[in-house]
Amino acid sequence: MPVRHHRRKTPVTILAVSIGLALQLGAAAHAQETEPSADADAQENVDTTLDTISVTGYRASLERALDIKRGEKGIVDAIVAQDIGKFPDLNLAESLQRIPGVVITRDAGEGRNITVRGLGPQFTRVRLNGLEAMSSVGSSDGQGGANRSRSFDFNVFASDLFSQLIARKTASADVEEGSLGATVDLRTARPFDFDGFTATGNLQGSFNDAAETTSPRFAGLISNSWADGRFGALLSVAYSERDTVEEGSGTVRWAGGTTNGGFNAASPFTPALAADVYAPRFPRYTLMEHDQKRLGVTGALQFKPSSDTTFSLDALYSKIDAVRDERYIEANSLSKSSGAGRKNDIRVIDGVIENGALVYAVMDNVGLRAENRHDEWETTFRQISLDGEHRFSDSFRISGKVGTSKSEHRNPIQATVMMDRYGVNGYSYDYRGNRNLPVFNYGIDPTDPNGWNLSVIRLRENYVTNDYDTGQLDFSWIVSPSFTLKGGIQAKNFGFVSSERRRAATETIVPTNTTGGTSTSPVPLPTDQIVLARLRGVSGSPGTWVVPDFDAIANMYGIFSDSGTFTMANYNPSDQSVGEQDRGVYLMGEFSTDLGPVPFSGNFGVRYVRTNQNSTGVGTVNGTPTVITVDREYSDTLPSLNLVAEITPDFLIRFGAAKVMARPPLGNLSPGVTVSVSGSARTVSAGNPLLDPQRAKTYDLGLEWYFNEGAMLGAVLFYKDIDSFIQNTRETRPYNTSGLPNSLLDGTTALPTDDFVFTVPINTPGGGLRGVELNYTQPFTFLPGFLSDFGMQLNYTYVDSEVQYLLSSGALAQKEELTGTSRRSWNASLYYEGERLSGRISATNRSDYLIQVPGTEAGFNSAANGVHGQSGTTVLDASIRYKINDRLEVSLEGSNLTNEAQESWVSNPAVELPLEYSETGRQYLLGLRYKF
Repeated sequence: MPVRHHRRKTPVTILAVSIGLALQLGAAAHAQETEPSADADAQENVDTTLDTISVTGYRASLERALDIKRGEKGIVDAIVAQDIGKFPDLNLAESLQRIPGVVITRDAGEGRNITVRGLGPQFTRVRLNGLEAMSSVGSSDGQGGANRSRSFDFNVFASDLFSQLIARKTASADVEEGSLGATVDLRTARPFDFDGFTATGNLQGSFNDAAETTSPRFAGLISNSWADGRFGALLSVAYSERDTVEEGSGTVRWAGGTTNGGFNAASPFTPALAADVYAPRFPRYTLMEHDQKRLGVTGALQFKPSSDTTFSLDALYSKIDAVRDERYIEANSLSKSSGAGRKNDIRVIDGVIENGALVYAVMDNVGLRAENRHDEWETTFRQISLDGEHRFSDSFRISGKVGTSKSEHRNPIQATVMMDRYGVNGYSYDYRGNRNLPVFNYGIDPTDPNGWNLSVIRLRENYVTNDYDTGQLDFSWIVSPSFTLKGGIQAKNFGFVSSERRRAATETIVPTNTTGGTSTSPVPLPTDQIVLARLRGVSGSPGTWVVPDFDAIANMYGIFSDSGTFTMANYNPSDQSVGEQDRGVYLMGEFSTDLGPVPFSGNFGVRYVRTNQNSTGVGTVNGTPTVITVDREYSDTLPSLNLVAEITPDFLIRFGAAKVMARPPLGNLSPGVTVSVSGSARTVSAGNPLLDPQRAKTYDLGLEWYFNEGAMLGAVLFYKDIDSFIQNTRETRPYNTSGLPNSLLDGTTALPTDDFVFTVPINTPGGGLRGVELNYTQPFTFLPGFLSDFGMQLNYTYVDSEVQYLLSSGALAQKEELTGTSRRSWNASLYYEGERLSGRISATNRSDYLIQVPGTEAGFNSAANGVHGQSGTTVLDASIRYKINDRLEVSLEGSNLTNEAQESWVSNPAVELPLEYSETGRQYLLGLRYKF
């Protein structure tokens, strides 16, 4: 992969100096500790007492998280909130990125998905209050659109609602299957977590410097218990509004000189006509405005009729509403193969070619397009669960859980209006300077509303629903002081329904008929239906341009009315659903013994799960739609082992080994298919309901040294042998191997035994993934005076992976890292926890990672192992709090303080070219917190 150029680097000099100073002070303190005094034992007791009284806030949360980590048999990491609204980040994904090995992807400037140890969000399973759940939100097409995979969208929830996050990185038999990366447990607060009555309110004002707007944010909790602690109730609420502006540039893809019919053969600059010279398909500046409202509510009731019995009822509700507007101006004729303003009309007058890329060009007879896209979407999540536990004796207890959750994503409005201008001379683009901020000359005044024609109205709708119904029963039997037998059964019913609607009639507008039609004649657009789009945070060239007025055109054509060709009746459906019934049973033994002088403990067990899957989609055979349903069943036996050796009371060695599995992505399982039989040509384009799960064998070796109160130094080596990876590809095989019904061939000349060319997702060869995690946490209590109130968190992760990818023909392509895998990532936090003043500064880094292999540019990539990738980032956050008194606290927080950009690219070993670049600005929050 080539060396990256023009990459923005985040300055973290202040943080680096602080870390270096802290480490030097730590070394000096360690040297001092080697000189014990006569009253060392007495002094240690006094210090311990003082620490117990004074440890609060962020430091107390770190100590509780280390206690959780130390007490587990497997390898886990945790984040604990001391109180409502006291998580170190505003978003769950952004909180989880503080855990070693966890990195995130962002959407509209906010954390959305997580990757654990190089395995993307589809390999991570999330449980809310012990129940598996899924959530889906929408996004721009550039970010993948609506989530139709098994990944969990964390931006549905505010972190204020949760009291504890745990990432379980090794498997055990009592934790249900479904993850190759980690199982993430999210827990909301319960009344028995508090001592009697508790009430807290946190009010903040949030300012985004790119949007130049201020928005409110509130979190509150009230909890109490009665009847001598036998009954308790809790209610928490979190509400926030968020306005962001995302600005940057894009090319979407790059295409060779002969693609889409090629440039005009009469072009004076003939080198641009070569097939292996690549030009941007949509060179443009981008402006996206994202306005979001998020409401979250949790409730909990707990009842303890006796010391042996406890019941807990938990409810969680969250709703996120978003309005998103995207505005572009581009030379879209570079991507058109037919119609007005096609690529073949363009004459390339002059240009510069660098490493096979036309990075500068002057063109005549160019077609321009200005777009205005408007999205409105919402996601509502609901969950309710009931837990119960009863202890029959000191050695035997049972526990049970039932619950249901549902995530509903609705995107009823996703509409784009476009206007075109053809035959423009003197157009030019220039990527030779800063590739992320190219210079455009449109050959016209881009702010002039005259001469534009309304060309396209594009309408789409998206809906995604996920729901889980879960029931489980577990027992624990202490057979002897050194051995406990655990077991249980679980039943889960999962449902996924996805639908998309696209307007069936052609998107091209008829000049004399406002209800749509098929004519390609220009529709002159009045100047009063054109508005200006203006960049604010990015210095674009140009920074202002015209776009169609979305509201005016929507009203003129009645595109959301109940009549005309824009109604639902004239939309093409694209529906799919997946139903799964998972039945599991496990048996696990926990033991503790001594190997000589070394305490030795762990667990071993096996989990068996059977999956019944029902997939439904719409199939099209030679233009005729039909509903297709495919059933299948598979089972997995998953052994696991976790061992812990306490070499000393403060030094632990851990080992874990297991077989694990992750079910296929939901969007790939649809049997929706297009079957075409034309002469001897037989093709099938489809999902694949017969995909096997992605299975792996995992091994972990961890070292942990708890060298002081609240301090830990650790290292983990991990290896995953991944049996299979799922990739979209093309292959030739008999029709009857597909699992599709033979009835789809009725009326054609094909037989079930005939070979068809299938374009489907398949299980491809997997590969190995290996890495190391390093983790260091320490409060500087050994330092004198106020320096003892400082502390530090550091972690670093290295991941190396390699899987075999395939070309669209089905032939072997290159071996590359897993998509979504950053080879290096780290997190560093320096904090201060004084009696009244506290603060924290944190930096989180991930290196470059791949997002598509092979890349879309077929010739560019297949000849030279091309890929699409995302540039690494370093995000800097900080916060400071001051206690005015024991009840009132004021806070100031800042996130993305260096305005780190998101940057994607396409590359082969010879050249790297830009795809998308965007900045979202800095976020500042000023708040007041009151505890009753």
